[in-house]
Amino acid sequence: MGYKIAIDGPAGAGKSTIAKNIAKQLGFIYVDTGAMYRAMALYLLSEGIDLKDEQAVSINCADAYITIKYENNEQVVYLNGENVNGMIRTEQVSKAASLTSVNPNVRKKLVELQQKLAQDTDVVMDGRDIGTCVLPDADVKIFLTADSRVRAERRCKELEQKGEKCDIDVIEKDIKERDYKDMTRDISPLVAAEDAVLIDSSYMTIDEVAEKIIKMSIKY
Repeated sequence: MGYKIAIDGPAGAGKSTIAKNIAKQLGFIYVDTGAMYRAMALYLLSEGIDLKDEQAVSINCADAYITIKYENNEQVVYLNGENVNGMIRTEQVSKAASLTSVNPNVRKKLVELQQKLAQDTDVVMDGRDIGTCVLPDADVKIFLTADSRVRAERRCKELEQKGEKCDIDVIEKDIKERDYKDMTRDISPLVAAEDAVLIDSSYMTIDEVAEKIIKMSIKY
């Protein structure tokens, strides 16, 4: 059995960046579950599926083959044999993933892969329901959050670095709406596990958060 570190929290809290940092320092495998859901959303968008049509999403998600490989110590997400790392971080895909991730069939397919990865090796896994549903037996559970304005600022900075324009007020509004959807959905809502440690990253650096989590690990 692998050693498991689960990091949950809302969009923009820094989960992925911090999880990657921790995995690198500990020599663990980083499993970005959000990237897997984004890859599924990308597939459904490319097929022209109505994302609000639950039956259509349920049927078509079966045709998406999503795998994770590690190349040069970096996670690469493959969708039906194609590297989609550079295609799954757009706002359109992000919103689509929020819609499709609530579908039971989408979640079932991806959760099985995530759990298998955690059985075979030491992992750091981040998402919305890792500590509560995917890895309820995780050795370390973190609920990472940050102020919505701070998260919007971070997202705008990312977009600007890619040469995209952004309106911080619109981004913050979208973040709050996404938070509400994630927290109120019927299946695997965003909620801190009872035994999770709450960390607010609003005014902490990436290294400070990573160090705090690493010190909680018995393998440190």
